[in-house]
Amino acid sequence: MVHLLLVEDDARVRSALTRALSGHGHAVTSVGAGMAGLTRALEDRPDLVVLDLGLPDLDGCEVLRMLRAVSAVPVIVATARDAEPEIVRALDAGADDYVVKPFGAAQLDARIRAVLRRGRAAGAEAAPVRVGGLLIEEAGREAFLDGVRLELTPREFDLLRYLAARPGQVVSKRELLAEVWRMAYGGGDKTVDVHLSWLRRKLGESAHRPRYLQTVHGVGVKLVDPGA
Repeated sequence: MVHLLLVEDDARVRSALTRALSGHGHAVTSVGAGMAGLTRALEDRPDLVVLDLGLPDLDGCEVLRMLRAVSAVPVIVATARDAEPEIVRALDAGADDYVVKPFGAAQLDARIRAVLRRGRAAGAEAAPVRVGGLLIEEAGREAFLDGVRLELTPREFDLLRYLAARPGQVVSKRELLAEVWRMAYGGGDKTVDVHLSWLRRKLGESAHRPRYLQTVHGVGVKLVDPGA
């Protein structure tokens, strides 16, 4: 049984979705505000979060960013906002999928199964990756540098893992946005730059004195073995 956390401020919608998703065989915990959703996500560790954006205390994208700083739990945004900038903003903040209201419970259930299926496939296929003194372990979502565990956010781990799986290969920011952020619309270069800067700092290097992360100006970035 899949444990879902539903964060939805409209009591009638929350009740209807809870009944419908329970009818599809899911265990559903539901709350009506952003901070309550963050608390339940951290305490209950659900398998997936269904998140509305129009919440009474916090904007849903802010909730998503806060959640992504501490958890890699899959998130489906379910909202009435259908403008492309809103979709881009949510995907950039870390959403795994985006569905616009009104929608049927069967569609949402199919999206839940698809997101969880992708997650299981990624976990099953991934093996530990080593590049120089870096070791990335997918099973525990942990990375080590010279035997010392790196304190990475979920997004930093995903970025490092993606680059480490392609050692020496130049990866464009557009590819990183599409594959790491699931954002195929462009316009998020600053997001990539900021996360690369944070990652460099945790690897003990900088853009001016790179070791593992090397920028190829005008093309992208690559992860290399500094001892090779």
